Amino acid sequence: MTAPLHEPTAEAAPSAAEEAAVNAGAKAVQGRSLGRIAWERLKRDKLALAGGVVVLFLIAVALLAPVITSLYGQDPNAYNDKDLIDPLFGTPKGSFGGISGDHWLGVEPVNGRDIFARIVYGARISLLVGFLSAIVAVIIGTVLGVLAGFFGGWVDSAISRVMDGLLAFPQLLFIIALVSVMPNNMLGLSGTGVRLFVMILVIGFFGWPYIGRVVRGQTLSLREREYVEAARSLGAGRLYILFKELLPNLVAPIIVYTTMMIPTNILTEAALSFLGVGVKPPTASWGQMLSNAIDYYKSDPTYMVVPGVAIFITVLAFNLFGDGVRDALDPKGSR
Repeated sequence: MTAPLHEPTAEAAPSAAEEAAVNAGAKAVQGRSLGRIAWERLKRDKLALAGGVVVLFLIAVALLAPVITSLYGQDPNAYNDKDLIDPLFGTPKGSFGGISGDHWLGVEPVNGRDIFARIVYGARISLLVGFLSAIVAVIIGTVLGVLAGFFGGWVDSAISRVMDGLLAFPQLLFIIALVSVMPNNMLGLSGTGVRLFVMILVIGFFGWPYIGRVVRGQTLSLREREYVEAARSLGAGRLYILFKELLPNLVAPIIVYTTMMIPTNILTEAALSFLGVGVKPPTASWGQMLSNAIDYYKSDPTYMVVPGVAIFITVLAFNLFGDGVRDALDPKGSR
């Protein structure tokens, strides 16, 4: 008998390199959540990360202002020794507004209050008004924007006309007129508390049409999507569609627009304090410090530069971070 031409042979075992390639391929196809994708996109934006770090630092400074000033050893409202002030011109002695080891950013003209301590406390006012007024605007704008976009018809027309009217209204003039006639005591608040309450409500109320337009436009687009039609065909009610189908898909644009609103609100608060209708003295405010520095911008320019730089850095940090968040949450972005 002749031997068979082809004898059966055992299959070769896969090599270690082939197993590593298979495992690498299995890891490569693992799914990623939208949050993880957004975070990975945000990490690549170094300017946005830098802005976010500055924002977190400012929030920490505002929250820990009493601790910082206590360790620093200066009270923001305490008048310092008159030896620090030139009795003839009322300006701080020494160079750069009296900067020294005891007063890191110098002292104010005439009264000698420490500028660093007042800058730290001024951050509390700016961030408080910026964040809370943004929250008020987001709540009102989201609710009315979703209602206008989802129901359409006369509801959409009525809300849209209200938006147009508020966008055309002179916000600053209204706040100035309102604050000037507000009582000193209201709802258990007094003085600066009343003004802060009024500023937060009015800035938030006049700011909601901006985010309301964005939410309305997104809702008009989302309500025609296939998953919404599928939910309707399965018998889902309006509340289910609103809370389970539409609102989760509106979170990204709402977050983005909120980060862009906060610096605008901070600038508005600074403008109101600059015009004299913000917080009452001696409460520290960056806008109020700028207003007081007008009379000394030639003899003591440091007094004007410091609060101006504080406002600039704060607004720039929020804008950089907001741009980065927008790019990270935009699925059509190029980054």
